[in-house]
Amino acid sequence: MKLNDPYKIVIKPIITEKASDMRDRDNVYMFYVHPDATKQSIKRSIEKLFSVDVVSVRVINTAPKPRQRGQYSGKTASRKKAIVKLKKDQTIPVFEGLV
Repeated sequence: MKLNDPYKIVIKPIITEKASDMRDRDNVYMFYVHPDATKQSIKRSIEKLFSVDVVSVRVINTAPKPRQRGQYSGKTASRKKAIVKLKKDQTIPVFEGLV
């Protein structure tokens, strides 16, 4: 599947305490991305959406975990996360003031 729209590649930002700490310490941002997205397409999308320069992209595929509620059992959804590092003095203003 060919993904051309940056809004379809980047699903949403990850706003957690760990992600906030990484952002403040290392200038690293975390996003949930489309499962078929590649590192190059993620880099292009972040650069286009936020007008920043991406230094590196790391990707994590999370497997579904078993969950149970009473007698019903199932699994959580599998997801793909992208950890994006920006140039030294650049930030994404949407993240400022969160967590």
